[in-house]
Amino acid sequence: MIEIKEPKQFQWDRGNQHKSSDKHNVSQLEAEQIFSNQPLLLLEDKSHSQNEMRFHALGRTNNQRKLHITFTIREDQIRIISARSMHKKERQNYEKNP
Repeated sequence: MIEIKEPKQFQWDRGNQHKSSDKHNVSQLEAEQIFSNQPLLLLEDKSHSQNEMRFHALGRTNNQRKLHITFTIREDQIRIISARSMHKKERQNYEKNP
């Protein structure tokens, strides 16, 4: 089971931060918001977890934007790897699993 401790602290890699904001138009604040909003769907990313466990989070921002976040946990912090808008199938999965 994935455990995200309170308060949530985040780590950002400069490259990942720019990719999320420039390529996918997702701000750092938006990406972090989904971890505080419900519902939040957390899934393991077994295919990309060779060196460390990776996860996917499907959730909503405060403005109801549906985002897909890929992240890992390092030193009890959420390290965001990528952030983008959900694709159609992800939205359907998210809406089926409140």
